[in-house]
Amino acid sequence: MSKAEKTKQFIIEKTASLFNTKGYTSTSLSDITEATGLTKGSIYGNFENKDEVALEAYKYNSSILGRNMARSLGKEFPATIDKLYAFVNFYRKNWKTVFETGGCPLMNAATEADDTFPNLKKQVTESFKIWINNISDVIIEGQKKGEINIEINAEDFGSLFIMIVEGGILLSKTTGDEKYLNLALDRILLIIDKELKILPS
Repeated sequence: MSKAEKTKQFIIEKTASLFNTKGYTSTSLSDITEATGLTKGSIYGNFENKDEVALEAYKYNSSILGRNMARSLGKEFPATIDKLYAFVNFYRKNWKTVFETGGCPLMNAATEADDTFPNLKKQVTESFKIWINNISDVIIEGQKKGEINIEINAEDFGSLFIMIVEGGILLSKTTGDEKYLNLALDRILLIIDKELKILPS
């Protein structure tokens, strides 16, 4: 990486949790300079404006969560049902870290991704599509292997799982009580066992 690229990456990494905690529109340039220890000139020497910093910080935050989630759905578990269990377990194990860094970056950005910040809205929409597709692909793989009910719609369930998880995170973060996220995750497990999984005859 060049010196300019390293500086740019430094700014992104130093401000990622700040944007996720304080908000992508509420975070000021002064907040950015305080977090990085750099001058306004240094920030604007690497980014066109604050919105560009916010957008790159969102991409950074969502990519970390996306990689971790993809790992839970990866090759470590040959059985597709086990991959879905691992997806649930990922949130069960990592909720504290997610909350301490401001909560789910996708949900946080989604609340701000309106017509005043169309580029952020576009990125958030794409992130949710990727999440849904990752889960859908696992379900389709399970259907092909004869492990998951062939009659269910993979994309519908991928969307449903994301909606349930995000709702659980929202309530738990708002109330400070993890029971709501656990209720959401328990419900997903029930759906996997009762509606997706093909039981041995």
